[in-house]
Amino acid sequence: MKKNKLFFFIAFLAFINTIQAQKKDGVTGIITNYDTKPLEDVTVYKLNTSLHTHTNEQGYFELSTIKIGDTLKISHLGYKPQQIVCNTAVVTVLLESAQLELNEIAIKSVVSHLNIVSRIDLKLNPVSSSQDLLRKVPGLFIGQHAGGGKAEQIFLRGFDIDHGTDIAVSVDGMPVNMVSHAHGQGYADLHFLIPETVDKVDFDKGPYAANKGNLATAGYVAFATKERIDSNLIAVEAGQFNTFRMLGLFNLLHQDQQSAYIAIDYNKTDSFFDSPQDFNRLNLMAKYTKFLSPTEKLSVSVSDFSSKWTASGQIPSRAVASGLISNFGAIDNTEGGETSRTNVNIAFQKQVDATSFLKTTAFYSQYAFELYSNFTFNLEDSINGDQIRQKEKRRLFGFNSEFNKEFTFDKGSLRWQTGIGLRKDATNDTELSHTLNRQTVLEQIKLGDIDELNLYAYTGVEFKIGQFFINPAVRFDEIRYAYYDKLAPTFDILTRNKVVVSPKLNFLYQENKNLQLFLKLGKGFHSNDARVVTSNETTDVLPAAYGADLGATWKPMPNLILNTALWYLYSEQEFVYVGDAGIVEPSGRTERRGIDVGARYQFLNYFFLNADFTFNNAKSLDAEQGQQYIPLAPITTFTSGLSFLHPSGFSSTIKTRLLGDRAANEDNSLIAKGYVVTDVNADYQFKKGFSLGFIIQNVFNTTWKETQFATESRLKNEVEPVTEINFTPGTPFNAKLRIGYRF
Repeated sequence: MKKNKLFFFIAFLAFINTIQAQKKDGVTGIITNYDTKPLEDVTVYKLNTSLHTHTNEQGYFELSTIKIGDTLKISHLGYKPQQIVCNTAVVTVLLESAQLELNEIAIKSVVSHLNIVSRIDLKLNPVSSSQDLLRKVPGLFIGQHAGGGKAEQIFLRGFDIDHGTDIAVSVDGMPVNMVSHAHGQGYADLHFLIPETVDKVDFDKGPYAANKGNLATAGYVAFATKERIDSNLIAVEAGQFNTFRMLGLFNLLHQDQQSAYIAIDYNKTDSFFDSPQDFNRLNLMAKYTKFLSPTEKLSVSVSDFSSKWTASGQIPSRAVASGLISNFGAIDNTEGGETSRTNVNIAFQKQVDATSFLKTTAFYSQYAFELYSNFTFNLEDSINGDQIRQKEKRRLFGFNSEFNKEFTFDKGSLRWQTGIGLRKDATNDTELSHTLNRQTVLEQIKLGDIDELNLYAYTGVEFKIGQFFINPAVRFDEIRYAYYDKLAPTFDILTRNKVVVSPKLNFLYQENKNLQLFLKLGKGFHSNDARVVTSNETTDVLPAAYGADLGATWKPMPNLILNTALWYLYSEQEFVYVGDAGIVEPSGRTERRGIDVGARYQFLNYFFLNADFTFNNAKSLDAEQGQQYIPLAPITTFTSGLSFLHPSGFSSTIKTRLLGDRAANEDNSLIAKGYVVTDVNADYQFKKGFSLGFIIQNVFNTTWKETQFATESRLKNEVEPVTEINFTPGTPFNAKLRIGYRF
């Protein structure tokens, strides 16, 4: 098998040799694992010097000042380090998997400097739910408040992001966020992604990446799925509240030049509420990857998911305090919904020459959504109640094509990146209706078709001169809106378009391989809902956000990594389309600032400690004195974990997360109470392929509120409405057993 793998590289190495033969000095090469997967971010050092580089996405590296006869040290997270003598100008290296060692990690000069953290955390704590995937971003908190099938509420950097208004989420280059969504702008339902298929989590905070556009103001999260799986896997989870999960990963092809696998994930639960949720979700995925030639690779993936659920919904604090319902009770237990999404994604990569490559992604999604909610109970309709239905059908398609070229010279290097793309959303019968028991439509409040097109281009360069890294870049976006209001008395399609230019400028200073300082500056934006911008000429269509980060990544000890950042973000406008009411809520200009601190520490060989702390201050600049609080903006967050990872096959983690008290309304008269929750899991992998483990959520059985809102509501027997905290309770002690078999 190894002979076949080495033979596969001969044509590629000959190709590089043709280019290299024209150079007088320098060494180039490609680094892969034993499954021929190119390894990105591998550190390549000239032994006993500070001279180093990292491999690109194709596993390729170049060191122009290295000569034949020099010795290179090669290291990568989760692989055994190697030393090689450069006997030729072109080298190929196969790395072997090994125990995680933090002392093998070198700090890399990249804008998304926190990727080093995500690689560590994903190795230590493999995830088993799509909710856990988002929690890989330090300081990001989520909350579920509609039965497990609705996209989670997201909190990051002083933002209540709702379901995705200010964070861009993607999978293999395909956007997850839904613009002009029936429920809320930027709605990011990640439940179609099977966690065990995730290979990499790329993320950054702030608007600093030129290849990330709409919604990437607080940050972005980009997931990449595996091109091949190591082995087949069958796993079953079962636990309290009639919870059951079945997972299957199966190789269809596992050859040198091509691979294919399928993944199946089924989930069901009644959950811990008094009214059973009857939640069901089925996920299917298939992915095929083929090297068309030694320099060309094609990947095709298809996925489908569908889910149905009944929700207890948010409940008023007074109903629990009076004994009307329990902490896990419901006022309207006919809430819930169903949703589905089918995706086709095609990715093509080509190594054009020894220093440049092209990658293109094209995607198509067919999406359906139907959600029933009741937030105010009997405030508007004392007889039938205030239940609403939000519904849409959507087609989403687009592409992104990016070219990268690297130049080297005596004192440094330059990398040029440029890309173009488009995204097209078309919805049919995007609806908001007043309903009764999911059966009867009492009133149609909003109904129409939306067309939204985003055209974009970006370009930038990365200069590496000595110890300095300078990254100027610019992005151009045009968004075209069209809305057909089917409830209007006359036929009319409302249109509007807007162009925005977003410059970026990032500086990094690499003091040595263990210390990096950075300053990031950038402008980003989030689009507003098509129904708002086409009907209101005064509304800012693409309000800008201006950000700055100043910080450091530091290894004071070989097995300790620290990251810190002071940050600031100014938003021009935060118009929000409230899908629950069909109205617009303008909040004006806002300002946020804060500090992020994180640590990753390995001790006694097999123990790993991680901790992340954030402090955020958010305020509205246009509000009256005393009304400047931004509702639900997180102030203090803290997460920590202690993991044990042993070569025998035993692993265990205890994780704690803290979200502090925060204002629930503009004058801080209502407080969303904070919480501290601890989870524990353990797993043992037997040598014959079997594994046995358990997962315990909320091990101390803390009573806590996962989501909270200051809401004016009226219960059926109340004369006057009451404004107070309505909430969804967090999970109590919840234990699950997991059994798996690899073959």
